[in-house]
Amino acid sequence: MSDLRLSVLDLVPVRADGTSADAVAASRSLAQTADRLGYERYWVAEHHNMPAIASTNPPVLMGILAGATERIRVGSGGVMLPNHAPLVVAEQMALLEAAYPGRIDLGIGRAPGTDPVTSWALRHGAAGVTDDAVNQFPTYVEQIVAMMSPEGVGLQLSGRTHALRATPAATGSAQPWLLGSSDYSARLAARLGLPYVFAHHFQGKGTAEALALYRQGWAEAGHEHAPRTFLTVNAAAAPTAEEAHRRALPQAMSMLTLMTGQPLHAQHTVEAAEAAYAELPEQHRDLVDAMRRRWLVGPVEEVSARLSDFAAEHDVDEVMLHPVSGGFADEEPATTPGRVQTLELLAARAGVPAGV
Repeated sequence: MSDLRLSVLDLVPVRADGTSADAVAASRSLAQTADRLGYERYWVAEHHNMPAIASTNPPVLMGILAGATERIRVGSGGVMLPNHAPLVVAEQMALLEAAYPGRIDLGIGRAPGTDPVTSWALRHGAAGVTDDAVNQFPTYVEQIVAMMSPEGVGLQLSGRTHALRATPAATGSAQPWLLGSSDYSARLAARLGLPYVFAHHFQGKGTAEALALYRQGWAEAGHEHAPRTFLTVNAAAAPTAEEAHRRALPQAMSMLTLMTGQPLHAQHTVEAAEAAYAELPEQHRDLVDAMRRRWLVGPVEEVSARLSDFAAEHDVDEVMLHPVSGGFADEEPATTPGRVQTLELLAARAGVPAGV
């Protein structure tokens, strides 16, 4: 695993015994750990109106985390474009790039990242955001990339061409990445010549097919530069299998809630998750157990080996870890020792050079 680059995806989880402020503090600490350990990049997601997730505004979080770290790339995983006017996204990222040059990634997604009611609330009254935003997604992506460049983009309106630039005098631009979990995003990234990230951590299905479509489409498009891609994966490493599986249980229970259409709640502590798990019907316990088997959960030697095999299987040189290690009741909710432990153990096994 020595040639494999590692990165981090963070949803900024909120514990049932904690607050949003605790969640942000814990993620700031985790980003500093990743920075110190030599991880490649640290991305934050966009989700709305979810009790267990505080990552509602990637650009704001990116500014917090970039300011708290020294060298790691910081990005969105991703900005859900149907919720935002393209110019606003471009301006936010251009300012971040100006403040932290060469360290900003713009991951762009097509999903709303929330329920239909919240999606309506996000779009209602937002200038430039329309009900047709999903269909306009390819055009909006191209506009954002162009607006972040020093040249900007020419927008045709009322028979005139208007120049739009995300910032007055750009010296560089955030690195765009197209995110997805479907064939559509793979084909679009290839056509537009953009780097592509497949969200393997969602369900763990369709990965090989999506990457094949991306690479085939790239070759057919004849782009001069090589395609770039990596994958996301859920992971929880610990000194023992027992601890790893216990720490992964709160996240698995949260996912079960989504899968079964139950009301969402903030993330359990390990002990509370174990109590709730014991009350589940057998078929639901089977779903939770299957998730933990599918994820990279276990002692560090096992997780490291599976990570190497996973990267080799899909021919990628970078994997983004979504650390799913929850907290015990006696661990402060403003800290995240389980996730820190996962990053530390896997960085040591991978031979990641610290702080480079």
